[in-house]
Amino acid sequence: MAQAKVMNRWYVVIGAILIQLCLGAIYAWSVFTPKLTLPIAKGGAYGFSATQAAWIFSIGLLVFAIVMVFAGRMMVRVGPKKLAMAGGIILGAGYILGGFLGSTFAAQLICIGIIGGAGIGLAYVVPIAVGVKWFPDKKGMVTGLAVAGFGFGATIWVKSAGSWFGLLDNLNIFGLGGVQSVFLVYGIIFLIAVLLGSMVMVDPPPGYVPEGWEPPKATASGASGGAASGMTDFASGEMMRTPQFYMIWFTFLFSAIAGLMVIYCIKLFGIDALKASGMTVAAASAAAGTAMALYAIFNGLGRIIWGTVSDKIGRKMSIFLMCLLQGIIMLLFYKMGGTVASLVIGACIIGFNFGGNFALFPAITADYFGNKNVGLNYGFVFFSYGIAGIVGPQIAGYFKDAAKGSGDPSVWITPFMIAGIACLAGAVITIISKPPQKM
Repeated sequence: MAQAKVMNRWYVVIGAILIQLCLGAIYAWSVFTPKLTLPIAKGGAYGFSATQAAWIFSIGLLVFAIVMVFAGRMMVRVGPKKLAMAGGIILGAGYILGGFLGSTFAAQLICIGIIGGAGIGLAYVVPIAVGVKWFPDKKGMVTGLAVAGFGFGATIWVKSAGSWFGLLDNLNIFGLGGVQSVFLVYGIIFLIAVLLGSMVMVDPPPGYVPEGWEPPKATASGASGGAASGMTDFASGEMMRTPQFYMIWFTFLFSAIAGLMVIYCIKLFGIDALKASGMTVAAASAAAGTAMALYAIFNGLGRIIWGTVSDKIGRKMSIFLMCLLQGIIMLLFYKMGGTVASLVIGACIIGFNFGGNFALFPAITADYFGNKNVGLNYGFVFFSYGIAGIVGPQIAGYFKDAAKGSGDPSVWITPFMIAGIACLAGAVITIISKPPQKM
């Protein structure tokens, strides 16, 4: 087709990153948990249990995943630009309402968890689906870039609330206190930024092919074309009748359990572990905050690097290696929490591998089940992430609450072992999988 007057496809990447920077705010949840769980008797404003704080995070992730299934269908009807704009408006409204109304657990659950999670779910699929259509020649790389902002965004929101600007301690808008004031400010930022990024979320013209690239020929091998090239399209019903769908689904579930568990608890775990090694609470909290911020940075890097690597060595081998490494580190993470250096190293590796999920799983969904329906099909795959958002944080919250505030770091051994074994199971599932053949 003639390439005249076709938008520069890299604008899509810029818009995608801007949107995802805001959607990644949910990964900053750990920065709020110490203040939310501080007992009222000790000067806390909320007095939530660790399990309650985990539920706000978990419900946000679950609603995010559920809404994303419907978002894939909605995008066909309303188009990617309008869908992304709706997501930004709802996400911003959730955090703004959380700022004004979020003085109770129920209010935060509804505003941040349900409304905010719904906004993320509406907008999240758009940059992935649009990016794959503009970059059929670089699906792994562009998927990684498109969602990298989700990880990097968490760093911005964590550090802004903490050590950069001290918003949690210094903001007190309308007498709302630090946590709710931060919700309010972040909500306004999310609303504006997502609307701006949405402006370039448009599909390429029909028949678009990047200059100098030829679609791979359909073959039976699945190595470079055909069954694993994205050229064979499965409808969602067809996809869910294949064993490969469930193998991908459970592998994503197991890998996400580990990453989401650590996102929820890294600051609580870091304080417990470092305090037990002789550090003061203040020093341990600062070190754990650094680990949390670096986790988010490496989460973003993992999306780009794992996605790019998978374009070279294949999605299957990349997911296998990612899950294998993640499983090993999760089994070692309790011991690594004893020093600042090893805690930070462990957090970086876990964040790096967890970020890879968001480049590799949409890309393998497109490879196995086709580029045409990836927005809808990936929504069904991504639902496993919503389940992981409950399982991972709730396992950690349960064992933390069972310790009844003792601060004994040994309570984290069992959750990390569960997550590590789950990741190793995902590696095994992946290595025995094969691309589907459409009959």
